[in-house]
Amino acid sequence: MMKFIILAGKAVTLFAWGVMLYNLVAPVEGNIGLLLTILLAITVVMHSLQVLIFHTLFKSLLPLSKAAYLQVLLFGVFSLLDYRQQVLASEK
Repeated sequence: MMKFIILAGKAVTLFAWGVMLYNLVAPVEGNIGLLLTILLAITVVMHSLQVLIFHTLFKSLLPLSKAAYLQVLLFGVFSLLDYRQQVLASEK
């Protein structure tokens, strides 16, 4: 069940990234376009903080690659949950 929630969350997050980035290429008129631009900035900041959290928490528990950091930057908390599941499974 948790795996499904993580995958669904990643899909929704990827869609949101697509909408926000598309707004940079073809801006939506009015307040919606401005809101999407602000949300993109907030998302970049929040996901960057999550990469920092990821590095701090998981560097001693898992071998981390550049792809792992990129995945956390793109999918945020859903990637953190995925890596948390990996750590918990390896401890059993």
